[in-house]
Amino acid sequence: MSRSRSRSRSRSRIFALACLGCWCLATAPPASAQLPGVGPPVPPYRTGDFGGFHDVLPPGTNGLDNDAQLAAFRTTGARPAHNDDQLPLYRDLLYAAPGLSGSQLERFYKDSSFGVRPGDVERTYHPGGRTDVTVVRDRSYGVPHVYATTRAGAEYALGYVAAEDRLFFIDVLRHAGRAELSSFAGGDPGNRAMDQGQWQIAPYTEGDLQRQYDQVDDLYGKEGRQLQDDATAYVAGINQYIVEAKLDPAKMPVEYAAIEKPQGPDPWKVTDLIATASLIGGIFGKGGGEEVSWAGLLADFRHRFGDKRGLALLRQFSEAHDPESPTTVHDKRFPDQPFPKGLPSSAALPDSGTLDPAPVVESGTDAGSGGSDSSSGSGDSATSSAQATVAGLRGVLAFPSANSNALVVSGRKSRSGHPVAIFGPQVGYFAPQILMEQDVHAPGLDARGATFPGVNLYVELGHGRDYAWSATSAGQDIVDTFAVDLCEPDGSKPKLGSDHYRYKGKCLPMEDLRRTNVWTPNAADQTPPGTQTLRAQRTKLGLVVARAKLDGKPIAYTRLRTTYLHEIDSARGFADFNDPHRIHDARDYQKAAYKIGYTFNWFYADDRDVAYFNSGNNPVRPKDVDPLVPTKAKFAWRGLDPSDNTARYTAFAHHPQVIDQSYLTSWNNSPAPAYAGAPPDVFGPVYRSQLLDESLRPRLAGGDISVPKVVDAMENAGTVDLRGDKVLPLALKVLGDQKGDSQLADAIDKLRAWKKDGTHRIDRDRDGHYEHSRAVAIMDAWWPKLLEAEFEPAMGHRLFKALRARLQFDNEPNNHGDHLGSAYQDGWYSYANKDLRTLLGQKVKGRYETKFCGEGDLRRCRQALADSLRNALKVDSSQLYGNDEVCNSDERKGFKGDDQACYDAIRFRPLGGITQPLIPWVNRPTYQQAVEVQGHRQR
Repeated sequence: MSRSRSRSRSRSRIFALACLGCWCLATAPPASAQLPGVGPPVPPYRTGDFGGFHDVLPPGTNGLDNDAQLAAFRTTGARPAHNDDQLPLYRDLLYAAPGLSGSQLERFYKDSSFGVRPGDVERTYHPGGRTDVTVVRDRSYGVPHVYATTRAGAEYALGYVAAEDRLFFIDVLRHAGRAELSSFAGGDPGNRAMDQGQWQIAPYTEGDLQRQYDQVDDLYGKEGRQLQDDATAYVAGINQYIVEAKLDPAKMPVEYAAIEKPQGPDPWKVTDLIATASLIGGIFGKGGGEEVSWAGLLADFRHRFGDKRGLALLRQFSEAHDPESPTTVHDKRFPDQPFPKGLPSSAALPDSGTLDPAPVVESGTDAGSGGSDSSSGSGDSATSSAQATVAGLRGVLAFPSANSNALVVSGRKSRSGHPVAIFGPQVGYFAPQILMEQDVHAPGLDARGATFPGVNLYVELGHGRDYAWSATSAGQDIVDTFAVDLCEPDGSKPKLGSDHYRYKGKCLPMEDLRRTNVWTPNAADQTPPGTQTLRAQRTKLGLVVARAKLDGKPIAYTRLRTTYLHEIDSARGFADFNDPHRIHDARDYQKAAYKIGYTFNWFYADDRDVAYFNSGNNPVRPKDVDPLVPTKAKFAWRGLDPSDNTARYTAFAHHPQVIDQSYLTSWNNSPAPAYAGAPPDVFGPVYRSQLLDESLRPRLAGGDISVPKVVDAMENAGTVDLRGDKVLPLALKVLGDQKGDSQLADAIDKLRAWKKDGTHRIDRDRDGHYEHSRAVAIMDAWWPKLLEAEFEPAMGHRLFKALRARLQFDNEPNNHGDHLGSAYQDGWYSYANKDLRTLLGQKVKGRYETKFCGEGDLRRCRQALADSLRNALKVDSSQLYGNDEVCNSDERKGFKGDDQACYDAIRFRPLGGITQPLIPWVNRPTYQQAVEVQGHRQR
């Protein structure tokens, strides 16, 4: 079928469905639906479910707060039903583990079986009055259970329940995906920063978004046509709810009044799905693209250490191939992007002093300026209630980059003989949560779990009839930077500012992509009126990120992502995960995961097998390409077709994978030996996943693995300070006792006691203070000073400063004031560990080309660390923890903990007026499953 015919047919389908939706909206009962007996019958609880499924997703399923509900919350503290009923489960596990018993499991995880228990039905309804679908909400937690005789009916209902539970949130996401969050929610610097970041990653015109929808049937045939049909039905369901909400104020989120859009949202379109997918995939499902900044670092390493040793050190500090990196696949190698010998001819390093980054803000106010106040005024009841959202809509979104984890144990190691899996995604904490729950049963759909609202056509993380799955972000390299020659169409000499480039012998114009955002003050965001125009320039080899000279000639550096212009293609894999006819065993699951172009680590468990697969459209690159630095355009990906941004991708067998390894752990660490990481997702000898391994291995050795014991392992790892566990013992060994300085000796004693107790940041007795509060404070003050003392003298100020700018010292629980919960994703942990082990004469694989601490002299290193610790002891705890905006606000009310505990605490970032309390810190997935599947269909 020709592409033009396909697009014509797709648009006709959209138009027809839109018209059908209008007819349904005009004739449907206003209350959508309380018509018992109209839709299909609801099967009994656990129909088709083989058992063994539990999960938790705080704070609660219901994300709607209308004007009356917000007013009640403000005056009496009353919350809408199911607003926070999973929060205590999630929070209190912190104090039950370790030592969790099987009888306690349902105190901290809810039953996530298919269907609703007898007597637990809260509400039954039929969205749009459709006779092919029934939705049941359970009384326990309000989870929507969708039953349909047609697939279209199920997708329609999934759109409807997404709008019921997350209408305002999905509106935020579709605007953020278009880089127009500031126009929608207000010009707060946080919103503008989100727009700028999105426009750098995924700048799209509306035509680009529509084309991605239109092309999926051309690219994938029947699978693509099914995806188009699912999307149009899903969008119609969202629009059904929107029409009802405009007629019934009880269904309209009060946040629309807060941002002075009392009419509510505009109708949904299929392009909104693509915009939302581009946001989520861009945050959690990509890696690479930082070659320009690493080229700058190479210059700094060479300046300090010379060309040969500088290149070797850069590669070692990139940790792309560190031989000590912990891996998910234990034994089998999956070679990927090996370093060439020396710097290859394909490398495109900028001439010194010529690099000029391309600004994303063309005009207006960038995210580094501007301000807002929190003044409020009186008004009608809707606007007055909406004033409560003022704090919540400041910098609406904040995400960890990659913080999910998984612990999966083979049935060979478990008490029951069935595999055990404790796993889940870490996507931040929001109120309402950015993930939503759904349970869906229809032709080709039989799954329950969590999914991102606005793209919840399928369960993305959850379980089927007799298997469960989850993911962690992988971040391998699917983004490359190319150097393209600049030119002028008239043949004259090009300049750095030229807006034409040479591709395959032709001088082509760069395509300008612009987004202008305009905002005015509203009840939620008092930022003064302003505008901002974002600009991106697009070539056949990606988006322009910088300009420079290469051997004296002007060039542009362009960044190309394999999933650019293919944001929804990965949905084919998710559709398979939901289809019991597609997934029968571990191998089927791996084949489905291969269809996902985003970079994720996928985990699977059924009653017999466990499996792992690393997904991503990994481009096939020419030989002798250095993955750390920009590449000349003529060395672009094999088979690249710029007309639709497709290329040759690595074969299924080349992706890290394993079935029935004795156990699997992941915390965004390296997938397998010899598999390259993409800086800054660096994989050195110290990585968080080791905390999971170290918690799990003693339990494995005991031969009595069960769900509670693996939960214990996960929760135990979740409160460990990685610096204290992996670097502190080495630093203390270098320091010795320091008995000649009583102050240092006392600090060392406190740090040793903390290490002996596991270096946890936890308040087990709930007295408001960490058990080793002083040791934690010493470590927090000492860490930056320790790194400065260890590395700056040998590196020199220029290189040290550049490397610090490229990779942060620490990813602490506070996360720069965002209180994301997730911690220790990246930092200088491996650098410090490897260098100190080398100095102490311990076994080290891949030791650095030079010794840093004390420039290789143990006594000088000891003195440098002692001086740095002495300086750290002068830091008052108020300097460490006293200036946190959240802890100095009303959000601290009800939190039982001192400044230190509050500084670490998890914040549910509010997208509305109904807030959630702070909870104690734990490094744990946002959504988590606890699984031990009890049976299986006939294989």
